[in-house]
This record gives sequence, structure tokens and C-alpha cells, in this order.
Amino acid sequence: MRVLLTGGSACGKSTFAERIAVSAGEMRYYIAAMRPYDDEAFEKIARHRRERADKGFVTVERYMALSTLELQHRGVALLECICNLTANEMFNERGEATDPYEAVVGGVKALGERCDDLIVVTNDVGADMGDYSEQTRLYIEALGRINRELAAYCDCVLELVCGIPLVLKGEIPWSY
Repeated sequence: MRVLLTGGSACGKSTFAERIAVSAGEMRYYIAAMRPYDDEAFEKIARHRRERADKGFVTVERYMALSTLELQHRGVALLECICNLTANEMFNERGEATDPYEAVVGGVKALGERCDDLIVVTNDVGADMGDYSEQTRLYIEALGRINRELAAYCDCVLELVCGIPLVLKGEIPWSY
């Protein structure tokens, strides 16, 4: 089963994704794509680790090149999150952009072949029609294309609103 969770910032996606991963199986991987780059990022990573400390996840930090990730056992993989993975694949250390579509989508699909169940977290961005820089606009467009492809690929697509899952495609596969 492949599940895509989307929604706005801080709407409960991570908490919900962890709940369904725990109910999905015994062998659980948490694929963390957030590259720590400042104190705020380090604190967010530490908070997420504390929140899942007793849930039986094996944490794998993978910022790029998801397609080459090998898992020791199949189990369930929770990928957090497409937004970070997209930014990591899209921008180099000088801020120059390349199209991340193949790396991200191909990586997610490769990961999906290596596990029994895959739960992918992403964000809904760009709906505000803000006045963004060229780089940010390119990122929002790339993430939108990636999210559309992943929604087509996944069996179940959920939008989290205030912690409440709304089914956009398929059925919620596990109890939560």
C-alpha cells in the first residue's frame, strides 16, 4: 500500500503518518529528508525524534539520492518529507537550481519497490498565489508537478486539515 499525506504547514501530517505507520507493521523505517542547516532545523529534527522515540522506527537520514537507498528489511517506510527532498535535489550549495522531478519521483518509486508499505508526507504549497522570487516560484512549480505524480502513483491520498484526514483518493488502509 502506498499512501500520500498532504496538507498545510503544522496541520498534523507527521503525527498522523506515524500513527498509521505504527499500525501498518512491525518493521518501521523513518526516512528523514530534512537537512539540518540552522538551529531551528536542528530543534525541529530533535522534536520529531522525541515524538517518535518509543514507536519502533529505525531512522534513516537521507537528504538526496533516494533511489539508491537500501533497506535491510521490507517493512513500512515513512518518508518525511517531499518538500525537503525536492529542495535538496533542486538547489546546490550555491543556490543554483536544476529540475528535481526525476530524482524525487524516481526515488520515491524505487523506495516503494523496496518496502511493503510506503507513507509519504508532502506539503500543499502555492495556493496563496504569493509574490515570490523566481527561485521560490520554480520550487513551488516543481513540487506541484511532483505531488501530482505521487498522487497518481499512490493508492491512497489524504489531506490533513487541523489533524483531521480527508480522503481524496482510495481508503485509509489502517486503523489510527
